[in-house]
Amino acid sequence: MSIKTKLAWFISLTVIVILSLNLSIYYFSTSSQLQRDAEQQMVGIAKQIGETLDAAQRSKQLIEDSVGEKLRLASISAQRKLGPDINKITNGQLVMLSQELGVDYITLWAKDGDDITAQKSSNPKAIGASSKALGYWYTAFSQLFEMRQVIIPQGQKLNHFWSPPITIIPSDLNDVNKLGFYYNDKTNYLINPIVHAGAFFNLENLKSSDAIAQQIIADNPSILEISGFSPAFYKDPQVILMKDNVPPYKLDNKSMIFGRYNYVDLHDYTNLMKADQTGAIVTTKAKIHGHKVLKSFIPMSGTSKSVIVVNINYAAIKQPLYHQLFIQILISLCLMGAAVACSSFIAGFMIRTLEMIMQRVHDISRGNFGEQIVIDSNNEFGALASQVNAMSSNLHSYQTQLTAAAKELLHTKQYLESFINNTSDAIHVVDLEGRTIDANKAFETMFGWTLAEAAGQKLPMFKPEILAELSEKGKTILNGGQVTDYETVLYRKDGQPVEVSITLSGIRDERGYFVAYASIARDIAERKRTEEIMRRSEKLSVVGQLAAGVAHEVRNPLTTLRGFVQLMQKDSRLDKSYLNIMLSELDRINLIVSEFLVFAKPQADRYQEADLYAIMNDIIVLLDSEANIHNVQMITCLEPGVPPLRCESNQLKQVLVNVMKNGMEAMPDGGELTLELARESEENILIRIKDQGVGIPEEDLARLGEPFFTRKTEGNGLGLMISHQIIQHHKGTIRYDSKPGEGTCVEIRIPFR
Repeated sequence: MSIKTKLAWFISLTVIVILSLNLSIYYFSTSSQLQRDAEQQMVGIAKQIGETLDAAQRSKQLIEDSVGEKLRLASISAQRKLGPDINKITNGQLVMLSQELGVDYITLWAKDGDDITAQKSSNPKAIGASSKALGYWYTAFSQLFEMRQVIIPQGQKLNHFWSPPITIIPSDLNDVNKLGFYYNDKTNYLINPIVHAGAFFNLENLKSSDAIAQQIIADNPSILEISGFSPAFYKDPQVILMKDNVPPYKLDNKSMIFGRYNYVDLHDYTNLMKADQTGAIVTTKAKIHGHKVLKSFIPMSGTSKSVIVVNINYAAIKQPLYHQLFIQILISLCLMGAAVACSSFIAGFMIRTLEMIMQRVHDISRGNFGEQIVIDSNNEFGALASQVNAMSSNLHSYQTQLTAAAKELLHTKQYLESFINNTSDAIHVVDLEGRTIDANKAFETMFGWTLAEAAGQKLPMFKPEILAELSEKGKTILNGGQVTDYETVLYRKDGQPVEVSITLSGIRDERGYFVAYASIARDIAERKRTEEIMRRSEKLSVVGQLAAGVAHEVRNPLTTLRGFVQLMQKDSRLDKSYLNIMLSELDRINLIVSEFLVFAKPQADRYQEADLYAIMNDIIVLLDSEANIHNVQMITCLEPGVPPLRCESNQLKQVLVNVMKNGMEAMPDGGELTLELARESEENILIRIKDQGVGIPEEDLARLGEPFFTRKTEGNGLGLMISHQIIQHHKGTIRYDSKPGEGTCVEIRIPFR
């Protein structure tokens, strides 16, 4: 479907939706208004009928109360003529007494276990009736027997007397009666006089209310039926338990006060009770006898306490609405037709410029970037055309740049692939869990696994202790550090060890997160062999130098000894002073040989955790007297809390003593010797010793540590050489900084591990 057609349909559908909404709003608003008007009409009708009901009800209540008072008087008279014990009274006496007092019946009620029953009566049918079957009557009887005022809401309540509403008794189902019940503590029974009340009950038929309802129905054809109901009969129906297993009789037919009840719905009882209990109008819709009926249950709050039900033909009140709605629909259809025609024209006009732009975009998609769209308009289409022209120019420029970049990337890719595949170093890429992702040909050659075999696998190249070290190296990389020239031993596929130097680096994704490790491993077995050969050569060279130095140093005192020995050959006598000189020269030879042996075969390493702070304090105490002799003041700056260092404490003491003695001897006129101890970093500890001596010439700094190199008149040059060897065994460094006339600074750095 083209855009023109879609646009036309969109405009048309918009108009259709608007018109449909207008019709819907009109229908529902008018329908609601008509229903409200009907409800108002029904309320007016109900009020008119309710006033008539209230007047009749008030008249009936006055008459009923008057009859109740007369029944009380009749009960008092009967008590005076009857004995106090019910067992001594006969039914015949009650018949005669009824005629004498002008009542229809007299019944006597007495307690029978947990019940109160009719035991004597002028009406044989009433004898044996149970009050428990009469609902609230039993409560009223119990309160009378307890000499209490009757407090139930139903009926007329006087002193020692209670009269229920006009009702039907089981002894005479064809008439309604008014009953009274009287009791005081002078008898053991209730006196119950009864009179027929049919004339009073007929007042509830309310001929006038019925006539008003019929007249209203005649004047309003839409009203189908008007009925009046007494909710009291629904809330507490009169139930009488008949003898001979006759089922209870319910006065449903007496619940209707006036009118007819032909439009019956299943929910009428529920709605009537709801209206009576809430005091609000309840309106429902139902389909009855083929009619859609609007039923309103209108509670009356007057004396009658009734609910009036008005049934209106719903179709009758909707007929004007349907007629007007039909006219509105015809008008809307005409407007819809006009909208479709106009929308088609407008869409064609609007789409013309868009078609030009679409054609240009089509040309651009085929790679034609040269032509431009010319539209003399400042609206959205003009702006769109300008953007398309700019896009065409930019795409042409980007295409040129991308072509050049693609060629460069291809060249770089080929270069990198050639470099990776042709380098002799094994390149291995694993994920963060250690599973192989990629490897080059040198890796296959060095370790024996092909990429197909290794992909996705954790290769058994490492011993457990190496894995622990690599885990620490991985943490270093994840924390932003670097791992280069890490020497270790890996294992080939056939289990043979390979000595390698590894450089580890992290690989990040486009979001900057580490996703893999890359390792470059170089076989250093050949380099190790070469280094071993060089170390042996250096050792031989050092041994040669040492041998030459020892020979030179030993030859001088030997020359002296030889001269004295030759002198002894010529003259058997030898001066004692000459013997002293010979012993001194022999001691010198012994010292040179002893220090040489210490260097050639140092003490066995016994590395333990040691506190450098305590070691340096011990040395200060040891050299304190010598410092005083040389007029040297020792200044300490020892940082407390420096972690213990794993070392050979005696060897470190020897180094510190050598350096501190050199500093004291460099200050013949005295001065300050400063000792510092600090934790330089997480890896190193720093010891700094500074003097204010004569200093060391620049050409001599490079020779410090050489065997037999010394500027001291009594030195042999082996002390610093031994100190250098001890620091190297501890994986540390020793550095000298000195200027003639300004003093010397010696910095010793030793790693914690």
